[in-house]
Amino acid sequence: MRWRSAVKFFSIGTNDLIQYTLAVDRMNERIAHLYEPTHSAIVKLIKATVDAANRHKIPVSVCGEMAGEPVLTPLLLGLGVDELSASPAVGPQIKYMIRRLKTSETKQLAEFALTCESASEILDACQELARASAPSLFDK
Repeated sequence: MRWRSAVKFFSIGTNDLIQYTLAVDRMNERIAHLYEPTHSAIVKLIKATVDAANRHKIPVSVCGEMAGEPVLTPLLLGLGVDELSASPAVGPQIKYMIRRLKTSETKQLAEFALTCESASEILDACQELARASAPSLFDK
């Protein structure tokens, strides 16, 4: 008998993923600075989810603050995320960023992030690629 998937898609809610994985309440000003979307554990969890989904041809979307941050768009795409769910206010910026990215560069960024242990270095690399790809988004 052939196995059938019980799900049609995965949606990763990054706000809760980060908060629960890192045990950080982003609303608590005493520890909110520890809330790091580019923490290596977060990057690896997203990649593991994408890889598992890909084995079964299940699409993966990301929602939450990460999906609405143009600087993190290259990383999410490089990790293999299929869809981003962001607020309408940032939709045009995200689309603008996506149109200017090269797949090879996003994959290279993801490879770096998966081997790097420093959240700040991963964020710096994301910012560098985002600014190089769509400088007009950051000229403010």
